[in-house]
Amino acid sequence: MPKEKILILDFGSQYNQLIARKVREHNVFCEIVPPATDIRSIDRNETKGIILSGGPASVYAPGAPLCDTRIFSLGIPVLGICYGMQLMTKILGGEVARSRSREYGRASLIVSNHKHLFKSVPHESVTWMSHGDKVKRMPKGFKRIAASKNTPVAAFANFEKRLYGVQFHPEVAHTKFGRNIIGNFLKDICCARNDWSMKSFVKETVSEIRSKAGKGRVVLGLSGGVDSSVAAVLINKAIGHRLVCIFVDNGLLRKNEAKRVREIFQKHFKINLKCVDASDEFLQGLKGVIDPEKKRKIIGKTFIKVFEREAKRIGSVEYLAQGTLYPDLIESRSAFGGPSATIKTHHNVGGLPKRMRLKLIEPLKYLFKDEVRKVGGELGMHKDVLGRHPFPGPGLAVRIIGEVTKERCDILREVDDRFISSIQNEGLYDEIWQAFAVLLPIKSVGEMGDERTYENVVALRAVTSVDGMTADWARIPQEILAKISNRIINEVKGVNRVAYDISSKPPATIEWE
Repeated sequence: MPKEKILILDFGSQYNQLIARKVREHNVFCEIVPPATDIRSIDRNETKGIILSGGPASVYAPGAPLCDTRIFSLGIPVLGICYGMQLMTKILGGEVARSRSREYGRASLIVSNHKHLFKSVPHESVTWMSHGDKVKRMPKGFKRIAASKNTPVAAFANFEKRLYGVQFHPEVAHTKFGRNIIGNFLKDICCARNDWSMKSFVKETVSEIRSKAGKGRVVLGLSGGVDSSVAAVLINKAIGHRLVCIFVDNGLLRKNEAKRVREIFQKHFKINLKCVDASDEFLQGLKGVIDPEKKRKIIGKTFIKVFEREAKRIGSVEYLAQGTLYPDLIESRSAFGGPSATIKTHHNVGGLPKRMRLKLIEPLKYLFKDEVRKVGGELGMHKDVLGRHPFPGPGLAVRIIGEVTKERCDILREVDDRFISSIQNEGLYDEIWQAFAVLLPIKSVGEMGDERTYENVVALRAVTSVDGMTADWARIPQEILAKISNRIINEVKGVNRVAYDISSKPPATIEWE
């Protein structure tokens, strides 16, 4: 990892990962940590700046998340965003009060001081507000540097101590000059070097893997998705055939997935790959199960069982590698003990290392999906691998609403194949973050030829997004949707009705289960 970094204290904001991504866009490394992080763990030479995220709480509410008050006297620059600004105010002796009118959405920011934080930012610009409290009285030594119509102190600063606060969210796209503001904090205030890149990441990580693994062997569960694929190629670059990849066909994969994985990783990358067909074992375990979380747990436990069995056959193995990403860690365990909510279970974040008593190697655990793709590019991986849409760990099991059977998997595989190949043929695949089909637990009446039918209903889902944390439904032209629907109904036996999902995230999630 880089020697320099920015720490982001997570107070529960839905945008905390967006803050991290915006910092990294400036080629500066950062980490998201709990608000109660021990001040003794903060290296003053290594940490160039601290950002306090927003959050849904009021600083005066019982149980509101707090940070160590000494964080403001470390001599490290601090930027408080929304709740972070209000917390800074309260801790340093100012006053926060309830706003008469909640300010939410776009707001015009009037800058009164263009020094440091607002350098090159116009006198008036559009920002994004989301708050019910406001700074009523600034702490001693602070000066107002910006205001909005409803917020007299929309930004303040203590220039001497390099402490800054903004009531708006510079990390969201709606704040027109948000990138400039974050860049000013990083470069002019924190004096951070912009030397964090995927090229440097590959070089440093390969060296770290070699040092950690030594002469030991590493085993990795290869799914064929972007994350595990990049992890496999990266580790293979570091230790070669001492990496053994196990590909488990669980019967819940996309069409021809097992064949594709063998061709890419055995033939092209020359990776030591072991393929195991355990589809009957997984499908038997899922028999009669409807609850989505139970499906995930059964699949996770079965995967552990199969993986452990096959790993033992390899012989002496000391390390387990996983393609865990930063969002996996945050979503799976409430932002490292912070206030963010757990959304769903990720079966690749836990369970396996404890069961198998192996040392863990997770080379991508501090990266976001777009960064992982860039790492793959640095490793010479083809865009057909790196550009693939995300696929859930539990596979088709969470895209089949209701009981999972081989027959229902086969139907969904064929539907998904028609959908994906159609948007590829129309040149839309790369414009869409994720596209897939869902098999619903209902049947509908239809007419095919002169016969009345009673067959399955499928829903098509396609979304646009940057990192999957928020997403909007993709506006696929109606004439293309019509062609896709006709193709599915005509070519896939057992389906007579196709629906298109037009919900965004939030409030919906991308996957249906």
